[in-house]
Amino acid sequence: MAVAGVYRRVLPSPPAIEFASPQGKKLFIEALEGGTMEGFFKLISYYQTQSEPAYCGLASLAVVLNALAIDPGRTWKGPWRWFDDTMLDCCEPLSKIKDEGITFGKVSCLAFCNGANVEAFRTNESSIDEFRRHVISSASSEDSHVITSYHRGVFKQTGTGHFSPIGGYHAGKDMVLILDVARFKYPPHWVPLTLLWEAMDTIDNATGHRRGFMTVSRIPKAPSILYTVSCRHEGWNKVAKYLTEDVPLRLKSDDVKSVENLLSVIFKSAPADLKEFIKWVAEVRRQEDGSMILSEEEKGRLVMKEEVLKQTRETELFKYVAKWSASKISLCKGVTSWGLKETLPELAADICCQGAELFMGKLSSSEGTCCRQTSVTLLKVDDEKAMTVVSGTVTTDGIEKGIETLVPSSITELSNLCDFDQSNCKGMHPSTADVLTVLLLALPQHTWSGIKEEELRMQFNHLASVDKLPSLLQQEVIHFSP
Repeated sequence: MAVAGVYRRVLPSPPAIEFASPQGKKLFIEALEGGTMEGFFKLISYYQTQSEPAYCGLASLAVVLNALAIDPGRTWKGPWRWFDDTMLDCCEPLSKIKDEGITFGKVSCLAFCNGANVEAFRTNESSIDEFRRHVISSASSEDSHVITSYHRGVFKQTGTGHFSPIGGYHAGKDMVLILDVARFKYPPHWVPLTLLWEAMDTIDNATGHRRGFMTVSRIPKAPSILYTVSCRHEGWNKVAKYLTEDVPLRLKSDDVKSVENLLSVIFKSAPADLKEFIKWVAEVRRQEDGSMILSEEEKGRLVMKEEVLKQTRETELFKYVAKWSASKISLCKGVTSWGLKETLPELAADICCQGAELFMGKLSSSEGTCCRQTSVTLLKVDDEKAMTVVSGTVTTDGIEKGIETLVPSSITELSNLCDFDQSNCKGMHPSTADVLTVLLLALPQHTWSGIKEEELRMQFNHLASVDKLPSLLQQEVIHFSP
């Protein structure tokens, strides 16, 4: 039986010049000497092939985001945080992109919602001279990169609309290096900038708009420290819609009289997937020699996490959320309506299991549990404060291995929460109340504009304002703000 298949395409030359050809290499050397290949090395370090025929926009963006060293704040595989084209679905479902491709505007949206600064220009909103200035600027530094949206037909290539990043510029020949992410089809190649402009200055039939280019750079802010948003679980779109669209409508329609009442309106009807939307991050490591020595880097990260936790708990909003949380979801009995774990013994087993899966792959257990011999240790480091370490033993393929997790902690007024002892720690490590507080702070201020009671509206605007937060917590909240 015959099987249809295609192995690569011959690159039409001219107008393109293959990067690996003698002429392409000569152009590279000359451009390198001219100082307009500085961005190339970061891009080529993270250059990848699109994983689906219609994922050119996603792959181009993944290459650029990784080249800019933007932390995605969520794991790709194992313990590794990394951008892959299959993770970029916060503006359009992957199933739709796989069938139909993605538009210029959606790629720009994806760049923004994944933590980048983006300037997007359609050809009717710009000029060839402005395009050349952006190309030269990006090619001369490592701080920004250009992604182009163009029609392949202008280069006599097969196919229609396509996205790829620009890897460099040759000033003498006025040529750009296209790092084609469809490497199964065409290799990287040089093309005249004027011809690329012509290829961009075409109409995308899906939108009726012209194509163009975008400059993507880092936003000058620190990555998240303690909390992370998950966009990979199936219900995240539903959660995002609930928080940004449904909550403001509920606050307008419901007769909200107090802060406690407002919290009930928001969270008692929230989608079940809200518990997967924002989480706190614990650092996991293999147990090496039983000494539980923390490196300076580990201590530094843990101290930063604990400072964010402390600052969260010092907000007025946290006091309201903690009180509501304790009364509404029975925090002190370890029972929540979302099934969240609040005591360290419960968390220890859960975190230990996750850590084992990250480092060792899927575990097998006849009893359905990953970890045993879980313990919580308050580790004193020199004369510094004690740090919480969760240790556990896992068995995989008959071999026992140790996992340790560094858990940030912060002493609060325990009378508001629960009693504390080392084996049943409540109120020290990040809890439901901490996560919900950060989530509320991250929502835009206009969320609360529909509250009917003026006094309550003013009070909650003050509680949820980020303007006067300590700088570390403020940056953490801004990281999650739309």
